[in-house]
Amino acid sequence: MIKVHHLENSRSQRVVWLLEELGVDYEIVTYWREARTMLAPASLRDVHPLGKSPVITDEARDGRVVAESGAILEYLVERFEAQAALVPPAGSEARERYRFWLHHAEGSAMPPLVMRLVFASLGKPPVPALARPLGRLFARGVERQFLAPQIRRLSDYWEAELERAPWFAGEAFSAADIQMSFPLLALEAGGGLADHPRLRAFLAACRERPAYRRTVEAVGEFSLP
Repeated sequence: MIKVHHLENSRSQRVVWLLEELGVDYEIVTYWREARTMLAPASLRDVHPLGKSPVITDEARDGRVVAESGAILEYLVERFEAQAALVPPAGSEARERYRFWLHHAEGSAMPPLVMRLVFASLGKPPVPALARPLGRLFARGVERQFLAPQIRRLSDYWEAELERAPWFAGEAFSAADIQMSFPLLALEAGGGLADHPRLRAFLAACRERPAYRRTVEAVGEFSLP
């Protein structure tokens, strides 16, 4: 049994989706964000010292703890891959693409999107009221000079890559698509896919998958706060 320590509205949605695709038994333990800070509760540190989600425990292996999105997905597909073809064949071009996208999602895609969220919060509570105008001014400058160009470069790159095939690793759906879904959902929530038809088609195809629908029923779909 895999236990998913799921923080509401977070990256751990992808772990549930993967488990649904694999068709293996799992249990969800839900954690709620702190109302004031929107951060994970301190109780998650009882599972892993960093106190972040996603994190899983493999109860069949003495409660082994696995953290970090990419590491969790790799662990699960290696553990249960015989039950679903979610990794391209070894030695294929698709396998090389799979490896790249599996790590690109967190290594390059998410940092500027997270930074956008952080800077956008500078003009809102709990930032002191007197500091919010300055925070908003600073955030607009960072967005205009750095974040918007970086995110546009990324989204244009993703759009061009999907000219080659409907999925990121090639013609077949893979765990890399599950990993890449999160930055695209984050971008979509901010209105960033308006002129990216292939990225919109990718998300539409993800949403048509029965395992994705079951995931949304179980934990909801990610949305920006």
